[in-house]
Amino acid sequence: MTYKLVSREFRKDDLILDIGGVEVGGDKVVVIAGPCSVESVDQVLKVAKEVKKLGAHMLRGGAFKPRTSPYSFQGLGEEGLKMLSTAREETGLPIVTEVMDPRDIPLVSKYADVLQVGARNMQNYTLLKELGRANKPILLKRGFSASIEEWLGAAEYIAVEGNRNIILCERGIRTFETHTRFTLSVVSIPYVKKLSYLPVIADPSHATGRRDLVIPASRASIAAGADGLIVEVHPEPEKALSDGAQSITVDEFSELIKEVRKIAEAVGRKL
Repeated sequence: MTYKLVSREFRKDDLILDIGGVEVGGDKVVVIAGPCSVESVDQVLKVAKEVKKLGAHMLRGGAFKPRTSPYSFQGLGEEGLKMLSTAREETGLPIVTEVMDPRDIPLVSKYADVLQVGARNMQNYTLLKELGRANKPILLKRGFSASIEEWLGAAEYIAVEGNRNIILCERGIRTFETHTRFTLSVVSIPYVKKLSYLPVIADPSHATGRRDLVIPASRASIAAGADGLIVEVHPEPEKALSDGAQSITVDEFSELIKEVRKIAEAVGRKL
């Protein structure tokens, strides 16, 4: 596999992105938090205000949701994007949200600060090429059956079109284990940072699929060198329209921040 533009040899220094005043890839560990799906204005505003107060740097939330079943909640579309925009106006938190279709890039770019490529679309090369021409940072999740070479190859598809503002996200891979939704490949974090100059964050929510494992997986990720976390937070996870089992409560997010701060300081970083 050839990845020239995202390799460490291409740039001797790491990439530090400035996203609405939030630096990603520097000494500071960045925390992106919010609901899996945007469900209502009240829901997203409540979560945004709480996570901002507790120390989150950016807000995540899905307006377009790729689901295994076509009968599951698919997101609110542009209405959801408008709700995220309202939350940004209220809190100042930059928005991270997924784009699934090349045709939706202009629409999502109108509202979002970071465009997310979900695991299922990591090798959607038409989408990646179009995102390479977009004037927005891209958060590229690792496909759940993708090797590191394939992951970096996907990043190369974006970079070759001119956009090198890419954040890699380790979100767990599929293995024979069944006690978690996926398996968090913690060692992939330092390994991919040896190969690429791009920032790397972890997604302990999707990697574990279990609320009780999100905090331990977060600690492990930061200890391994992750530049940040993206976690799902919901005011009432048991009522969430998607991924309630892996969404933590606001109180649990408060505990996560405390725990991650300790680990960050132990490895010479800060939250």
